[in-house]
Amino acid sequence: MRLRKEADDLQEEEILLIAKVSDALAHPARIKIYRFVMQSNRNRTPVCNKDVVAEFNYSQATISQHIKKLVEADLIQVKKDDKFSMYYANIGILGKYLNATKKFE
Repeated sequence: MRLRKEADDLQEEEILLIAKVSDALAHPARIKIYRFVMQSNRNRTPVCNKDVVAEFNYSQATISQHIKKLVEADLIQVKKDDKFSMYYANIGILGKYLNATKKFE
């Protein structure tokens, strides 16, 4: 049995985006880290791994694993600055995610 596709159905791309971003934000620590990077960026404060480690009570290895998951979901972008990796929140992906979830009825 085939279901008819309605005009306002979620597109496959949006479904994959919802799954990817939801998975990345499924851990409270990642939400906190993403929010910290977003707020720091808003205040024009650069953020690197040591800043995130100093802000939260997690080991450097744990922070790195959480950052990796956020980067894979495109929520955080990494730019190399000399020997440091600087983190920037990708607000565009968050906006696309929120718009896609609004269609999820």
